[in-house]
Amino acid sequence: MENDYTIPTQTQIGHVHLKVADLERSLGFYRDLLGFEVTIMYGTQAAFLSAGGYHHHIGLNTWHSLGASPAPRNSPGLYHTAILYPTRKDLASILVRLLKANYPLSGASDHGVSEALYLNDPDGNGVELYWDLPKELWPSKPDGSLDMYTKELNLNDLIKEVY
Repeated sequence: MENDYTIPTQTQIGHVHLKVADLERSLGFYRDLLGFEVTIMYGTQAAFLSAGGYHHHIGLNTWHSLGASPAPRNSPGLYHTAILYPTRKDLASILVRLLKANYPLSGASDHGVSEALYLNDPDGNGVELYWDLPKELWPSKPDGSLDMYTKELNLNDLIKEVY
């Protein structure tokens, strides 16, 4: 089949909806640690959370997963949810918050186009917290194509944005 359709350039990913084992535990992560606001609760089974008053960026539910174990790491499924912060200082602020809470990171990378922190939520779902560098600073190859890479992110340098 010939592909003569291209998605509109202004299209965005609107929200992620996650199956979780324990709603309160997940709210402790997304609301209390990361700072999302609850916009609506559906009893004790589901919650919708937002940044900045949007109806929801994250949905959490236990409809099919109450008390379940995390999905096996080597099975198909969500690799991570990426949460875009507006500035480098905002990313630094959440890093400081995570460090003060002793919440473990699973990685931290400089991708040339972005700087990212990686961690897992209480159900083992991957979470990327990142900010994008201005597009004019994105690295390119000699042929002009994008040159993304993965290098170690200097966390001490990032923290200096806050202090």
